[in-house]
Amino acid sequence: MMHARAHGFPYLAGNSFLGVPRGDAGRPYAVAGIPFDGAVTNRPGARFAPEAIRRASQMLCDGIHPHFDVSPVDVLTDLGDLALPNTGLEATRTELQRLAFEALGSHYVCWLGGDHSVTLSLLRAQRERLGRPLALVHFDAHCDTWSDHFGESSGHGTWVFEALQENLVIPAATVQIGIRSSGLKAAREHVNDVGGRVFTARELRGRESPEQMAAMLAEIHRRIEAAGNPPTYLSLDIDCLDPAFAPGTGTPEPGGLSTNQVLTVLEALHDLPWAGMDCVEVSPAYDHAELTSSAAAVFVWTHLCGLLAASPRSR
Repeated sequence: MMHARAHGFPYLAGNSFLGVPRGDAGRPYAVAGIPFDGAVTNRPGARFAPEAIRRASQMLCDGIHPHFDVSPVDVLTDLGDLALPNTGLEATRTELQRLAFEALGSHYVCWLGGDHSVTLSLLRAQRERLGRPLALVHFDAHCDTWSDHFGESSGHGTWVFEALQENLVIPAATVQIGIRSSGLKAAREHVNDVGGRVFTARELRGRESPEQMAAMLAEIHRRIEAAGNPPTYLSLDIDCLDPAFAPGTGTPEPGGLSTNQVLTVLEALHDLPWAGMDCVEVSPAYDHAELTSSAAAVFVWTHLCGLLAASPRSR
């Protein structure tokens, strides 16, 4: 059998995020692509997302953020796309955890997915690296807390359930934002039931400004502080957005968040003790005018700039 490293799959990305240098071990921040969509249940194509997000990021020019007034360009490197098996969830997860653990030894990494099944491996690598469970801020249309995946034991809709079971994340410091898809109440309420907090898309309708979102933002800060300010992981499924803002995704759900709402939250939470992030489920084949990949690029860029604004010495 041909090993993944021996073959350059045609969907691997050639660009770099913001045009930064590739593979610079001396730069503290990094992006890396995870071109895997072997666990989707509807429309595939997220393996092509890293290239599309990188291409969209070229529009950010010098990378200076209009709110934070910083740019990550001088401290950021692009690690390229990880060389993974292109089929087989368990083989991919095992190799992804190993490669992620290596990368986290040198960099704060923003991961460009890929479908949402990859987050479980990334959390396992973080837990292994940090030696403790993490807080979790999770944007999504879907709760991803099913105990099985249409009869299969694991997939892109089970990773939150599995992360809680494996003690990768702290239940009371687990927050979901934008949830709205159909599903059994036991799954939709699972994070609430174990002590976390689910902010549904319905609950956030009409709230755009920091003032309108102040109560939610304060609760997220309180929960993470109450847990002892643990390292906090951000997982951002692009389908948290309404399909009007992000048509290019595998499981679009009407009634979602706006791009403005997500940016409001990312900007307001920039000072949390972040340990890493991923942006997943962009499926370029279903995009229109690069709306989805552009939103993903801006979210990753905003998160990076927020980190720099919160920690000036790391610039």
